[in-house]
Order: sequence, then C-alpha cells, then structure tokens
Amino acid sequence: MMADHALRAQLHNEVHARPPEPLATRMAITHVVMLANEDQRQQSRAQLAQLLQNHHVAPPAESAAHVRADLGAFRLRWEMHTEFVSWTFMRPMAPEEITPNPAANALMAVPQAWLQALPGEAMVRLHLWVMPSPADATRAALNSLMREDTLVSCRVVNGQAELHTDFQVHPDGHARMLILHEPITERRLGRLVQQVCEIETYRLMALLALPVARESVPLLAHAEAELAELANAIQTAERHEEARLLERLTRLVSELEGQYAAQHSRFSASRAYFQLVDQRVIDIHESSIGGAQTLGEFLLRRLSPARSTCESVSQRQIALSERVSRMSNLLRTRVDIEQERSSQDLLAAMNRRGHLQLKLQSTVEGLSVAAISYYIVGLLKYMALGLESKGWLHDAEWVAAWLVPAVAVIVWWFMRRLHHRVLRQGDDPPTLTVSRP
Repeated sequence: MMADHALRAQLHNEVHARPPEPLATRMAITHVVMLANEDQRQQSRAQLAQLLQNHHVAPPAESAAHVRADLGAFRLRWEMHTEFVSWTFMRPMAPEEITPNPAANALMAVPQAWLQALPGEAMVRLHLWVMPSPADATRAALNSLMREDTLVSCRVVNGQAELHTDFQVHPDGHARMLILHEPITERRLGRLVQQVCEIETYRLMALLALPVARESVPLLAHAEAELAELANAIQTAERHEEARLLERLTRLVSELEGQYAAQHSRFSASRAYFQLVDQRVIDIHESSIGGAQTLGEFLLRRLSPARSTCESVSQRQIALSERVSRMSNLLRTRVDIEQERSSQDLLAAMNRRGHLQLKLQSTVEGLSVAAISYYIVGLLKYMALGLESKGWLHDAEWVAAWLVPAVAVIVWWFMRRLHHRVLRQGDDPPTLTVSRP
C-alpha cells in the first residue's frame, strides 16, 4: 500500500465542505449570522450542543465547522467561519399557509429563550420563503410583504425561479426575500437558497470596512499634508535642522504603519467578501423581469461607491507609506553624508595633530640626545675616576671631555635609526602569514 499524506483525506473532503441543503417546494427559512470573536465562537459550539442535547441528538465533534440536524419541528444548519457563525433554521410551510407571513417564519418553531442567548452580535437576520409558482396570491402579497420603491425582482437559475427582495430591515428586525420556483430539483433549490443567503451575508461583511475607511480619510489627509510640509522643509533645511526633521518623519512613519497594520486585515477581508458577492451573483444566472433591475444591477449600483471608497483608502495607505519610506531614506542619506563629512573633518584634524606631534618630537629629539649623552658620559666619567684612583688613568676629566662628542654622535645615530624603523613599520601594510602543514 502507498503511504498517504497526512492531510490527503482532509484536503480531498474540502470539496464537500458546507454542501447545500436539499429543500422541499414550500419552506420558511430564517438565516442568522452572528459576528463573534474566538470565545464567542466556542460558546456558539456549546450553544449548539445544548440544543441538540435537548432534542436527543448527538452533539457535534470538537473540530466540526459545519453541522446539519433534523430536530423534528425544524431543521438546523450551523456553520463556523473565521469571523462569524451562521445559523439557518428551516421548517416546512403548512398547507393553510398560502401566502408568506412575516409572523409565520422559521423561528416560530425554535425555542425562544435559547434563540435569544445566541453568542455574538447579529450581522444578518433574514426571513426567506420558498414557494412554488404560479402563486397569484403570493404575488399579490408582495406589496404588503416588501416595500415597492426598493423592490428588486429577477429571474434566476436560467428562468426556473424568481427572486424578490427589497433590501430593507423591517420592523421585526429582519430582511425579507421570496423565491417563487418552477418545478426544480430539491438540490438545485437548496443550492439557490444557499447562494442568496451567502450574497446577503458577504454583502454586509464586506461593508464592515466602510466605517473604517471613512474614519481613515481625515487621518490620511492630515498625514499627506504633513508629508508635503516635510518635503518642502527638507529641501531648504540646514544641517542642524535635519535631525529634527528626521524625528518628525520617523513619528509619521510609525503612525502610518500602525494605522496600516490595524486596518490592512479588514480591507483585505472586505476585498475577498466583495469578490464572493460577485461570484455568487454570477452563480445564480439572473435575468430581468419586465425591465426591472436585477439583483446584480442593484448591488453593482449601490455597492460600487462603498467598494471604491474602501479600495481608494487602502491604495492611499499603501502609496503614502511608500512615499514616506522614500522620503525617510532620502533624509537618512543626507544625514549619513553629513556624518561622513564630519568624520572626514575629524580625521583630517587628527592627522594634522599627528603631524604637529611628529614635528614637536623631532624638535625635542635633540634635547633627548643631549640628555641621554649627559647620563652616559656621567657614567663613563665615574668609571674613569675609579680607574684614575687606581693609577690606571692619568686625568679622568680629560677622558670624559673626549667622550662627550663620541657618545653624542653614537646616541644621535641610534635615535635616528630607531626613528626610521618605527616609521617604516607604520607605513608597511600588515601581512598574513600562512604556515604550511
């Protein structure tokens, strides 16, 4: 047997992650998305386990990110994502429910106390009704179910179904959608419901970056004005002002980098969510009904300004960071050049001081010869006096007098030779000696 990679099964099954839920022809569906942090997502898992236990259903696995369960009165679909947790409740509509009724939604079958305890903050609350077509009574009920001035209607799934929504939050706190379908398979209908729920979810998740972008605009404008002021100041700055300008520029860099680090993930996520919205709109294969605007046209017209704002702010942050970085490098280069110039002046002064010291040394070298000669002659004179006391010399003073020029010449020659040897060793470059084994 061949050895499988440890992640082969997990990666292979990724194509089956979060499959669509097969749906009957008459369904009331409520889709709830709770924005949650890490702790709240774990609490959501415990909340799900409690509901399943109350209905005598086995709890989910610790690593499960997608759970489907039939709880009798309703069916549940639970999904955990990176930033949010989605809950989808589905119940079959009774035969007497001829038209959609906001009060007769999927949540009427869910325990209300448990529902109110869902962890996190609600980002999406959507009531969705799926009914067969034709349904004249249902079409007539659209005026009471949704606002006509913002109503969006289109054919989807290559004309096999109609989608109606008004993109409004109604007094019950929920948005509303209605799907009227021709004969269609349960899986295709379930895939359509999943796609429209994802459009609503990703649309709102993408717009989370819009308040961040609006808050960033004044900060970016202030930073750009300060950068322009610094650029003009650098052109006319004196040498003693460069350190202060570099400090201001460094502070501006830290502020921009902090802002970019705090907001980059939000803008990146928003870009990904917008792309998912575009893809889901393509997937539903929509077409117009009697000249009415389609879902894609509505989203394109209404989301384009927000999308452009987020993209513009993100690009401005990147461009401003690059400009500040280039200017900072330029100013640092100027400071480094000035420091090198100062170092060269310091080395030149040290060289001049060294030459002066050599000249002074040469000046006092004669005195050194005289002093050394004096001590040597003094020692030789003591020797001559000793020999005179023994009768070996006739006049010690005369001998000492004759030794003075000879000793002075020898000391002078020795000092000159030592001086030249030291200078020659200082001029020769160091050599590397390699010993052979």
